[in-house]
Amino acid sequence: MLKLPTIRGLIERRILANYRIDPDVMQANLPLPFRPKLVNGYGLGCICLIRLRAIRPRFFPFPWGIGSENAAHRFAVEWDADGKQHQGVYIPRRDTSSWLNALAGGRIFPGEHHRASFMVNETAEYLSVNLKSNDGKTRVSVAGSVCTKFPESSVFESLTAASNFFQAGSLGYSATNTNGRYDGMELICHQWKVESLQVDRIESSFFEDRSRFPSGSVVFDCALLMRQIEHEWRGREDLCC
Repeated sequence: MLKLPTIRGLIERRILANYRIDPDVMQANLPLPFRPKLVNGYGLGCICLIRLRAIRPRFFPFPWGIGSENAAHRFAVEWDADGKQHQGVYIPRRDTSSWLNALAGGRIFPGEHHRASFMVNETAEYLSVNLKSNDGKTRVSVAGSVCTKFPESSVFESLTAASNFFQAGSLGYSATNTNGRYDGMELICHQWKVESLQVDRIESSFFEDRSRFPSGSVVFDCALLMRQIEHEWRGREDLCC
């Protein structure tokens, strides 16, 4: 893969819809060298639904660029490399509305990107995002309202605890067409602010796949919302096993 230049832009909206997962079941869904990063005895899976605007090379002199709707199914993980323990996310599946992202995925952008159709309905207080991939393998539906109360049933003690957890997991490795090789990319947010999202509806063909997750092994936990975040994507060395 060509080296990804540092690119920048705006995260107009980012939903992190999180699931708590039996750690043994989650481990069975992870390739080496990854292992679950546990929170109060649970593994964490996530659907990241992100709308990007003005994506462009860092030193591009003009304030415009590419926009797209994107989705990533991911797991919070740890792994050992170079004698150290690392943390971040493993991403087995990426979907995008952008033909450019799909074309460049695995070549310039880390990870293969699959084309998908997105239907979005948003106001300042209510958000609904639905997607269906062109290959029929991914279906996601998330809807909810912005709120100030964080769910007491969550594995996280508070919104602040959840925010800190996900802020620390900025380094992601995406599955590739080569077994044992994972494309690396780090998200650098110039500011970090999250809100709680009270979810009224959530569906995921990935986390509802009983061949991956037997009944009772995965449960929706909480959802976070980020809006209007200036950021950069920085390529990182591939991880190989």
